[in-house]
Amino acid sequence: MRMTMGRLALALAATASLGGPALADKIKNPTAVFSGLDKITGRIVSFEVATDETVQFGALQLTPRICYSRPPTESPNTTSFVEVDEVTLENAYRRIFTGWMFASSPGLSGIEHPVYDVWLVECKGGTEVIAEPRDVFDEPPPGQQQRRQAERNPAERPAAPVPDAAAAAAAARVDVAPPRGVPTVPAQQPTRRFFPTTGAGSSPIINTDR
Repeated sequence: MRMTMGRLALALAATASLGGPALADKIKNPTAVFSGLDKITGRIVSFEVATDETVQFGALQLTPRICYSRPPTESPNTTSFVEVDEVTLENAYRRIFTGWMFASSPGLSGIEHPVYDVWLVECKGGTEVIAEPRDVFDEPPPGQQQRRQAERNPAERPAAPVPDAAAAAAAARVDVAPPRGVPTVPAQQPTRRFFPTTGAGSSPIINTDR
C-alpha cells in the first residue's frame, strides 16, 4: 500500500509540473520608460521610448531594442536591451554602452558619463507572454563560470603573470584621458531631444529631419 501511495504522489507531482506555467515567462513590451539625470543641474527627466526608436538625452542617444517585464505570477524582473551613443562636441558619435539594463538594479548598467546618467524604470504596453524553460540571466557567462570554479578549487587557479616593469610604467603614464567608447555611425536620427541643462527637459524638441 505504501508503494502504491508513493507512486501516486510521484505521478501527481509530474503532472503538475508539466501542466504548470514556465519558470521564465516574460512579457514583450513595445515601450520602455527611462529616467535621465543631469549631474550638473540635478534635473531628472522621465521619458518613454518605443522599441527601435532613438531619442537624445543631453549628449546621449538611446535606442532600446527590446523591453521585457514579468507576469504578476513571476518574480519581478524588468529588463531592456539598450544601445547608447555619445555625441561629442565635434559632432562625432561613440558607442559607450550596449547591453541589458535592469529596472531593479540600475547600478548594473555600464553607462559611464561625467555629466549624464540614464536608467530603466519600467516596460509597458505589452500583452504577449513568452514562455521559456529557464531564465537566461540565471547562468553566468563562461568566463565567470571558470572564475567560480577556480575559486572553489584553488589548485586549478592559473599562475599570475609576472608584471613587466616597463609596461607597467608606460600604462601608468597617461598624459591625456583616452576618449570614451568606440567610434560609430548612428543608424537613425533621434525623434525627440531632451536638454535638461537648458531647462528644456519637460518640453522635448521634435526632430523633423527624418
